[in-house]
Amino acid sequence: MALLWVQLTAFENCSEPLKNAHTGVFCIRHESQHKNLCRMKDCYNQKEERSKTCVNHRQRWYNHSVLGIQRIIRRTEQEGLLNGLPNATTTPAHDNYFVAPCFYCFETICAPCGVVIVWAIFVKAEGESQIIDFLEFVYPTPNVRPGYVCIDKACMVLRHLITSRDWNIWKTTTRFVVDSFHYINHRVGDYLCRKFCNPSPLNGSAPNLILVERDAEGNPHYKQAFNTQACEQLNAWLEGFQSIHNRMTVDNFNWTTHAMLFIHTQPVLMKQSIKQTQITNTNDNNVEDDGIELDCVE
Repeated sequence: MALLWVQLTAFENCSEPLKNAHTGVFCIRHESQHKNLCRMKDCYNQKEERSKTCVNHRQRWYNHSVLGIQRIIRRTEQEGLLNGLPNATTTPAHDNYFVAPCFYCFETICAPCGVVIVWAIFVKAEGESQIIDFLEFVYPTPNVRPGYVCIDKACMVLRHLITSRDWNIWKTTTRFVVDSFHYINHRVGDYLCRKFCNPSPLNGSAPNLILVERDAEGNPHYKQAFNTQACEQLNAWLEGFQSIHNRMTVDNFNWTTHAMLFIHTQPVLMKQSIKQTQITNTNDNNVEDDGIELDCVE
């Protein structure tokens, strides 16, 4: 998950782009309808001159524009998301149209090598049901689902599947694990997380996740077979462009992000191609000319 401050229209259930991406709050249609009306929700009085509210809500606009309370609240909300507070899973509800809200987050699915498979914008929340719907959209049938899905809240998604969804379909194809970066902060007493979502279990329950390698002195040690932080590394790269993405229209953001992810993926694919060529050449050099045919399985 990457935090996203691209703005959408303040009017509920409206998917049209903002008329003004810098200072506007409505699309063209709703801007014409609410141009002279009070910006408090469910209030249809005429707004005062040089104000965004009617006389009945004058104090609310004063608190917002003069005292700056809204800026303080928004900064607190952003810090809560950045620090990973437990209640930062949905965007707060507002009773006014003073500022345009932002999309909640930017979600990606990456292969362990770093190739971006798909991305999407979560409008208002990143709850367990939204994550499951996203996964079911990308992997609609059991035969295309991956063996492992690595996500920071895998234990919560797994618990939600077991209690409210058809877990029998997912359990035959996919195991949900927490990425190594976030796993260290999960509760030790959470039995379900420790038992089923460990990214590197040493009890033999997931041998595909662990490798045994030897150091320069020949001593064996365990190593994760896959990079479970591919999405986190991608998010860190995207955050470097945060100032460019801010105040973009939705259409411009979609185009820019898609182009950036395409550019980001090309060097990864090139590295994978070079690595595969090296492996193939090594295998060819190790085959003796004794009439034995060798098949390389990818």
